[in-house]
Amino acid sequence: MQAETRISEPAPYSPADMAGRPATKPAPPFGERLAALRKERGWTQPQLAERLGATVKMVTYLERQAKNPTVKTMEQIASVFGIPASELLGSVKVSKRARKPGPPSRLQELTEQLAQLPRSKQKIVVEMLEGFLQKTGK
Repeated sequence: MQAETRISEPAPYSPADMAGRPATKPAPPFGERLAALRKERGWTQPQLAERLGATVKMVTYLERQAKNPTVKTMEQIASVFGIPASELLGSVKVSKRARKPGPPSRLQELTEQLAQLPRSKQKIVVEMLEGFLQKTGK
């Protein structure tokens, strides 16, 4: 009697499991800055794509090939990271921020939630925050 050999179905792939093809040429400066910021936050490309409301393919393109992203794209990315767009453009050097180990601060969590809101609601929150800071003299 022969033992029956069973071939199991392969597990489905997810974008997080695939590292992708290595780049054949260096990324443009914008893409290098974007990838550095993403890695600094400990985010994967799929996580950044989700925060941006984009596809992993788009994030890969932005990191590896995009030389002149649109202003709208730059603003959206800057908003997700909570930084000025000038930092993405290279006007300000991307600093290696000291990051404490552990979960993100409450402010970081709120900033990320704010970045997910529609622009009109973001504007309301920013106006409230600016008004509060003006009243406190900051």
